[in-house]
Amino acid sequence: MSPLSLLLTNALILVGGFIILWLICLKTRDVTPIDSVWAFGMVVLATTTFFLTDGTHMRKWILLGLCSAWGLRLGGYMLWRWRDHGPDRRYQALIGKAQRDRGWGFGKATALLVFATQAPLLFIVCLPVQLGQVGSSVPIGLLAICGIVLAIVGILFETIGDAQLVRFKSDPANAGQVMDKGLWRYTRHPNYFGDACVWWGLFLIAAETPYGLFALPGPVLLTWTLMKWSGAPTVEGRLHKTRPGYADYVKRTSGFIPMPPKKT
Repeated sequence: MSPLSLLLTNALILVGGFIILWLICLKTRDVTPIDSVWAFGMVVLATTTFFLTDGTHMRKWILLGLCSAWGLRLGGYMLWRWRDHGPDRRYQALIGKAQRDRGWGFGKATALLVFATQAPLLFIVCLPVQLGQVGSSVPIGLLAICGIVLAIVGILFETIGDAQLVRFKSDPANAGQVMDKGLWRYTRHPNYFGDACVWWGLFLIAAETPYGLFALPGPVLLTWTLMKWSGAPTVEGRLHKTRPGYADYVKRTSGFIPMPPKKT
């Protein structure tokens, strides 16, 4: 299968899955599960690519394995958080604003503002595990080894960061407090940093293949999204309003790359 045919097939699978999820969300009136599907969807595309491309070369197993480890862990965590915390207030505010200001119904608002934006983002970010499996018979080189290490570090980093945050929030004594312990002492977003490491690592693994370099928009878009659009800006905007000590935390703590805290 040619790279173009592969991408088209995966795009159709993704669109079909999103339409089904959208129809389910119309019944439940809650689109929060899309956060889980964001991660699970990457695993689906990695798996379909594995079977649609030729051979069972080591690079394919590595890309599928790392993507699955990342996606199943994150998707499961997001699913648990939804069941434990309830609907995501960000989506409720976004959809509610569209209904009030534009007169849109729930179906139109969710289709255009949530699903129609998430699907192309997912597809582009997932390019490394799609294109990296085409012509994957190229021997594993130093670049791929560096990518494997970076991806593993990213998975561990965000897993530990999420676990530390859950433990912190589970203690009633920490209510209203700023999480500045563990990995959160060195970066305000260990989960986002971990995500970026994973997908830059997967890109490095893919970059040794004939079409892997064309996957560069994936990690670039993900990093920009996390740091400049729907990730850090949204979270920090809310925390500045709800956590009295958050401004001081921002002054002393790196926003992305882990670094020793500054003295204030």
